[in-house]
Amino acid sequence: MQNEILWVVMLLANFLLIIGAYKLFGKGGLVMWIPISVIVANIQVIQTVELFGLVATLGNIVYASSFLVTDILSENYGKSDAKKAVWIGFFSLISMTLLMNLALYFLPLEGDEFASSTHESLSTIFKLMPRIAIASLAAYLVSQQHDIWAFHFWKKRFSSDRQLWLRNNLSTMVSQLLDSVVFTFIAFYGVFELSLLYEILLTTYLLKWAVAAADTPFVYWAKHIHKNNRFVVK
Repeated sequence: MQNEILWVVMLLANFLLIIGAYKLFGKGGLVMWIPISVIVANIQVIQTVELFGLVATLGNIVYASSFLVTDILSENYGKSDAKKAVWIGFFSLISMTLLMNLALYFLPLEGDEFASSTHESLSTIFKLMPRIAIASLAAYLVSQQHDIWAFHFWKKRFSSDRQLWLRNNLSTMVSQLLDSVVFTFIAFYGVFELSLLYEILLTTYLLKWAVAAADTPFVYWAKHIHKNNRFVVK
């Protein structure tokens, strides 16, 4: 049960960090979280684990939290700010991939075992990054653009504050499915057997779906902060 307990702890940590960033820095704190989530998720995703008896990749929680952020931005500030945050995340991922892969071309200090070990560790983590990055970029743009569009589509039909949970979940859960399908097949097709690939796809979506369902109270919390202008840095 260690992995499952850690998964719940990480879930709460992500949500509370988002609310903390929003409380401290307002809209800027939310925008700041987008590159954090994209970069951390694309490092964590290379590790496969067992969760609830199924094979899954790490990074699902922190990546899924970016949908919470864009929904908060859409709700409190509008479509334009949400789209800008998405493009900031896109630029951040490209920048990380380029800079870390350039770093791998540097030769470690000759005779320094620690430097050689560090270089090998970085290579292990980042040598797969171009394929992961392509998968993430494609999935990220498709799913986030859909999420913003869908949120405002449902907001026109369910516009009251009491219906915030509905537009949040209707937009995010479909977007999570699009993201999971695009990312899994681009990132892992040919790496894993098809049976394992489908299992990763299923568990990836189910875990992201769980994150989307669990983030609803935090959307309302962020709405409350915005309405009452309760920001530390103004």
